[in-house]
Amino acid sequence: MNQERVFQILVGPHVSEKAAIAADANNQYVFRVAVDATKAEIKKSVEQLFKVKVDNVSTLRVKGKVKRNRYGYSTKPTWKKAYVRLEQGQEIDFAVAE
Repeated sequence: MNQERVFQILVGPHVSEKAAIAADANNQYVFRVAVDATKAEIKKSVEQLFKVKVDNVSTLRVKGKVKRNRYGYSTKPTWKKAYVRLEQGQEIDFAVAE
């Protein structure tokens, strides 16, 4: 996988209450990822960017919501998120990513 693809896969961290609970309880981090990214690509990207060992990756597609505006209905885009579980003793510090 080339270096450009590594940066295209991870869109950014997904910050929510559920993500914070998963990080504390299971050593998992939640990322917003490209829709066409595979689990293997996500694992390689996280390992290369944050210099950690990934134990497991779970992905899911979040369906875009239908919103109503003055012109009728529109649909927000569908996106993908990944729950990345790190090996014991590993952690990601988003403030000081190398």
